[in-house]
Amino acid sequence: MENLSATLWHERELLETLQYHLEVEQLVLASGRTTWLMRAAKDVESVLEQLRTAEVLRATEADQVAERLGLEPAPTLHQLVDASPEPWRTILVEHRDALTAMTREITALADSNRDLLSAGHRSARETLLAIGGTTSSYDADGTAVTQVAGPALVDRTF
Repeated sequence: MENLSATLWHERELLETLQYHLEVEQLVLASGRTTWLMRAAKDVESVLEQLRTAEVLRATEADQVAERLGLEPAPTLHQLVDASPEPWRTILVEHRDALTAMTREITALADSNRDLLSAGHRSARETLLAIGGTTSSYDADGTAVTQVAGPALVDRTF
């Protein structure tokens, strides 16, 4: 049980780090200055890779605890909570509640970042289209509908 609890603490720390990196990414996106966007995205990917490794370790530890508690392999944290004696039941409940809350917050951040990325992509696309054509309207999904413009007159007198 000690190893499982330590593994869950490590996973919580990784989720907290992921949340931090997602917030940094969001600040970069919201600022409109994309110089650090690739770095922020790489930081997020790095933590996600560490989380994948931690999940495998957690599954291994959970299987060992499940065997001792007489449960089937690959138990959920909820099943482990129900089968565990005190004080482990309370400790696992705290881990479960914290992991659930953090996952909810991370999901909201990731969704917000995805929306910011989509808006930025759409804005850049429309700017590029404006150079070679005109945006006359939008589709139902928000995509710009363009018309090819005729030759443009460029003033090079300055």
